[in-house]
Amino acid sequence: MGSACCKEDSAPPTPHSLTAQGLVQNQPQSRALHPSQESSKTNMADAATIAKLEEGFKKLEAATDCKSLLKKYLSKSIFDSLKAKKTGLGATLLDVIQSGVENLDSGVGIYAPDAEAYSLFAPLFDPIIEDYHKGFKQTDKHPNKDFGDVNQFVNVDPDGKFVISTRVRCGRSLEGYPFNPCLTEAQYKEMEEKVSSTLSGLEGELKGTYYPLAGMTKEVQQKLIDDHFLFKEGDRFLQAANACRYWPVGRGIYHNDNKTFLVWCNEEDHLRIISMQMGGDLGQVYRRLVSAVNDIEKRVPFSHHDRLGFLTFCPTNLGTTIRASVHIKLPKLAANREKLEEVAARYSLQVRGTRGEHTEAEGGVYDISNKRRMGLTEFQAVKEMQDGILELIKIEKEMA
Repeated sequence: MGSACCKEDSAPPTPHSLTAQGLVQNQPQSRALHPSQESSKTNMADAATIAKLEEGFKKLEAATDCKSLLKKYLSKSIFDSLKAKKTGLGATLLDVIQSGVENLDSGVGIYAPDAEAYSLFAPLFDPIIEDYHKGFKQTDKHPNKDFGDVNQFVNVDPDGKFVISTRVRCGRSLEGYPFNPCLTEAQYKEMEEKVSSTLSGLEGELKGTYYPLAGMTKEVQQKLIDDHFLFKEGDRFLQAANACRYWPVGRGIYHNDNKTFLVWCNEEDHLRIISMQMGGDLGQVYRRLVSAVNDIEKRVPFSHHDRLGFLTFCPTNLGTTIRASVHIKLPKLAANREKLEEVAARYSLQVRGTRGEHTEAEGGVYDISNKRRMGLTEFQAVKEMQDGILELIKIEKEMA
């Protein structure tokens, strides 16, 4: 997708782009409201909000070059049925669509201001989710979390000739808190306290340090920039979604002593957890992530939906929330982009340039990841990526 509702991963860190997105749970408890409960507790959007919505809808309709999923699925009838609705926390359709209206080059164009939005504004969210997560129909239910047999994952490039670095990340939201646009300054501080105290309990390989963005010294800031860990205030898509309020309050970064495990607090999602390292040992990276997620979830409950899986701010990250990726050198396939895309499509892989979305491959180096996050387990999502990467390496060797 294009630059999308969520920017997928922001500023790319090193072992290929040490960016993060997440956490994980055992049997997550779903506290999602039943739709009838939700509608009964909502009130109406005010006249000023509805006027802004009408203006935004006209702008979308007039934007003939706009290719976002928001424009594709926000019909007049859906718009009219949703424009006056408001969640229990006060979020309206304007909160959902404002980023896509302001940024007409968005690929997706919508965010969920709180968990209830996914149910209340389902006539808009559901078709967009089905389109993006190809094959996840509105009647489908995301499977329970299942990391599977972690020993099935291997070093995809034991000779170190192709894969530069490997990363697996996932995202989580803390249960009982809304997403960015509805968070108060006090809630940001409260969440950061919960997160930092939880992470301080990690031991062994995961043991590390939490660095709050607020009050950060120049020395610490420079160190985190040098390591490519520091995330900056949100890009224009997040800014327009009202996701950067009270910055830098409540935001921070945790990394382990080996710099192979990273957690972001309140960047786009409440939590993004990443495991990464140089080379192609996907098995080691995945096992570290699973260990961390299982440990953290014992201490903090996560927001989960019976049908959609783990809930995130951006609908592209729902379900497993897993993105497993490699930076990989494929010079022969780079010269035959059609073949590269054909193999990638067969394994549901997303091919991006060296520095992420909308960039070119530098020296035949691509960022390749699993595309599907919904309707399959965590194990299946990462296995799809492993199988595809092994196949790409096999073809690259044959072409040589």
